[in-house]
Amino acid sequence: MKKFIVFAFKTLIVTVLIAVVLDFIYTAVYLNSSNRGKIDYIYNSKARKYDVVILGSSRANNHFVAPMFEEKGLKTFNFGMSGSHLFEASLLLKLMVERKYVIKNLILETDLNLSNEHQAEGIAAKFLPYIHQSDIIKEHFSKEKNFNQLYYIPFYRYVAFDSKIGFREMFFNSIHKKTVHLDHQGYYPLGNKKGNMKNDIRALKPIPNKYYQEIKQICAANNINFIAIMTPMCSNTKGLDYFDKVKKLYPEIHNYENVVLEDRYFSSCGHMNDTGARLFTARIIKDFFNK
Repeated sequence: MKKFIVFAFKTLIVTVLIAVVLDFIYTAVYLNSSNRGKIDYIYNSKARKYDVVILGSSRANNHFVAPMFEEKGLKTFNFGMSGSHLFEASLLLKLMVERKYVIKNLILETDLNLSNEHQAEGIAAKFLPYIHQSDIIKEHFSKEKNFNQLYYIPFYRYVAFDSKIGFREMFFNSIHKKTVHLDHQGYYPLGNKKGNMKNDIRALKPIPNKYYQEIKQICAANNINFIAIMTPMCSNTKGLDYFDKVKKLYPEIHNYENVVLEDRYFSSCGHMNDTGARLFTARIIKDFFNK
């Protein structure tokens, strides 16, 4: 029995040491990468200057054509991330401020994500390689139910989110293999192939969202002009009064839900194709940046 206990103890020690070493190696790789995605592009950067920064979900990533802003002489980057929530948008902005970014205007896509305060695990996981190096990231995750495991157990986060930050992604980061996420100043155009052209958002209700409030407060504290926008959705959507509810709760948010209507401008019910996005972006530039 004594031999078994000793063996088990040694095995535990070896396992912990291996986990610590692997944690160190993986983290070191991520700390030296800045061309795989928008999170590492910001985290491993120094001060940048932008006339326009765009934040939000895929409805930002696919809807605001950053090169069109650039054509108007506005230094712009679209940091919208498909699948993300305001949890991630707020954290991105905090990291930009920490790195002394100078931002004149922030466009925040604020519509469907106002209905929740959850993290988008698949996107939030990409911040986790830096959780021990960044007090901002640590604090942002500190109220999450799995924080203790993520923070205190070596290598746990890389195993728990293997598909996002595990071996494959670590390897691609180590060889600096690029992705399309940073192309076109962060804008990702969609084609004309039709996806689901029906949608039902009747169950969604906007709430007093703490991450939305955080973003507003950060902008006010750093002299950033804050522009909150609701973007178009196809007319064949049940529950479009959701956007009226948002406007009632947050009068400062600009409702552009119905400025692009025809199905030919949509790739799916919730996402415009490149043609529709260009029509929409032209309207945004006209209304906010041609004055």
